[in-house]
Amino acid sequence: MKYGSLILEKKEYVYLKRILNISGYAEDHDTQKSLMKLSEELKTAHITDDEEMPYDIIRFNSKVTVVFSNGIEKTIQVVIPMDKDVNTNKISVLTPLGSALIGYSKGDTILWDFPNGKQHVKITEVVQEETLSGIDIVI
Repeated sequence: MKYGSLILEKKEYVYLKRILNISGYAEDHDTQKSLMKLSEELKTAHITDDEEMPYDIIRFNSKVTVVFSNGIEKTIQVVIPMDKDVNTNKISVLTPLGSALIGYSKGDTILWDFPNGKQHVKITEVVQEETLSGIDIVI
């Protein structure tokens, strides 16, 4: 892990904690396991101001290219649950892949337990789109 722990922007961290609490960790067992692991990782995450966020950290609306241990390469965008759209490769942070990626950086390799088993995921590219930092988050 490039930075030693997850790095999250303050408002995005608060939003993520809230949606994890409301989600009840989902009904699907695999998704539930991923969200519980993310919740554990958040306990040691480094929380920072927007202007101090490294450019290569995966945050809300980041476009991310990953390579799975089976060689498949995929580009997705990690979004808040209401913005998910599989047709445009926008995945919710509450999915196993979304929860695996948030807070990691370009160059990191993650071992995560997906519905089809544990896989290594290498993050090869992170491009920032508009973030949540300028939005007042109300749940």
